[in-house]
Amino acid sequence: MSASFEFSDVERITVGTVGEPGQRTFYLQIRQAGQLVTLKLEKQQVAALAQLLAEMLSDLPAAESPASDAADLEEPVLAEWPVGDMQLSYDTTLDRIVIVAEEVSAAVEEPPPPEEPPGLEGDEPGDELSGDEGIARIAITRDQAASLIIRSAQLVAAGRPMCPLCGNPIDPTGHACPRTNGHAPRASS
Repeated sequence: MSASFEFSDVERITVGTVGEPGQRTFYLQIRQAGQLVTLKLEKQQVAALAQLLAEMLSDLPAAESPASDAADLEEPVLAEWPVGDMQLSYDTTLDRIVIVAEEVSAAVEEPPPPEEPPGLEGDEPGDELSGDEGIARIAITRDQAASLIIRSAQLVAAGRPMCPLCGNPIDPTGHACPRTNGHAPRASS
């Protein structure tokens, strides 16, 4: 059984990576009352989380000023578990955006439909998990959400450049572009 977490007064939340572009591992890190928790994410989850947070913030009063400390990951970067599904909601009584992250199920999962970002839903979070998976409920301020959006956009944009012909990432050594019978220019430095 994996650990579950409840964060109602988050001091710091950030996303970060470990590794070089093309080999990066993405993490969500939360600090509250001396407790530091790190969860493993996929790049698409980071991008989708930022997009849905931005949509949610557009319907709420403006954030005063994004927190400046939502930057690098704190050491040690040891993931508690990989995140599967994530949901967002807004708690009007607390004036907090609530992120619910669920651990990837050990059971074989079907891939999400292509029209939805993988592993992220905009619906109300469920209260229970079906198995022994961990769950993290993270209540953040609008300012923290704005900082998380900015940091997420920076990380996603810092990845490998995309091929203008096929849309696949280009490694530093180039890639076999299917639109040019396997030949493509190398990534620029």
